[in-house]
Amino acid sequence: MINSAYTPPLDLVRRPRRNRQNAAIRALVRETRVHADDLIQPLFVKDGNGAPEAVGPMPGIERLSVRSLLKEVGQLADLGIRAIALFPSIEPSLKDARGKFAITEKNWFFSAIHLLKKEIPEVLIVADVALDPYTTHGHDGVLDSTTGDVANDETVHILTQYATLLAAAGTDVVAPSDMMDGRIGAIRDELDKEGYTHTSILAYAAKFASAYYGPFRHAVGSAKTKGAPSLDKSTYQLDPANLREALLEARLDEDQGADILMVKPAGLYLDVISAVKGSTTLPVAAYQVSGEYAQIHAAAQAGWLDLDRARDESLLAIKRAGADIILTYFAKDIAKSLKNG
Repeated sequence: MINSAYTPPLDLVRRPRRNRQNAAIRALVRETRVHADDLIQPLFVKDGNGAPEAVGPMPGIERLSVRSLLKEVGQLADLGIRAIALFPSIEPSLKDARGKFAITEKNWFFSAIHLLKKEIPEVLIVADVALDPYTTHGHDGVLDSTTGDVANDETVHILTQYATLLAAAGTDVVAPSDMMDGRIGAIRDELDKEGYTHTSILAYAAKFASAYYGPFRHAVGSAKTKGAPSLDKSTYQLDPANLREALLEARLDEDQGADILMVKPAGLYLDVISAVKGSTTLPVAAYQVSGEYAQIHAAAQAGWLDLDRARDESLLAIKRAGADIILTYFAKDIAKSLKNG
């Protein structure tokens, strides 16, 4: 008869649970950590000095006027977030099919960057380089009148001008997100020619044609009207099925002078982050996009997930996959959490 009151110990040399038995030992052996220094906070900027406007699909995220932007960046700096990524929300009246306002010197976005760099110089400014906030059709470049597709070389010519104007305004890092062929080399050449040799390039090296960009497009005003089909950017953004093509894009951007390579989106492309990390000596960034942020919030609001735990786990996964830098709308919340212990 078996004595149920006594269970002899198993003859085990290795008991991995010993390193998980309390918070102190778990902290000592933790392999991956997310620090405030790893994070870049994306911010949406609008013209004028009005009140911030909530971005409906993204709880806690707002379009900020210049005055509000200065206040927000100051708070981020106090929390230890030392880098921001800026995206303009352009008024419809200033848009056209070619996105000409992007390279107009009176573009208010340049003035906002100049003021921000003057007032809070210690914060690193990353600025998006693409035409989708400026075009009436919402694509990242100029459309070919014959094919209707984005005209690669003509778009690159405009982007080089835009990147140079951003550098002149005080941008530390220009971040081409358009996925045009050859744009990294063209931008590097133009920046160097104009004397902006210290301006870095963060290349959206592997940006996929993802279904997770919808809330972002709402925030910058490039989304289609309600009920219309979403924009198809598959002729220039990467096929979500292709890993080797992503590595080719990353290698080309590195060869053309990129300083940092980025994978976007992040959470659904952890394998791509890992593969890019293993193929380059450059820093690797990853963008936890608006749809990833929104779905975590939506599930938490429904009571299906613990918001803080799901948020933290999602960022740990991105860091563990190999990202040195993470662009995330959770950056401010994470910094608060770290500061509060």
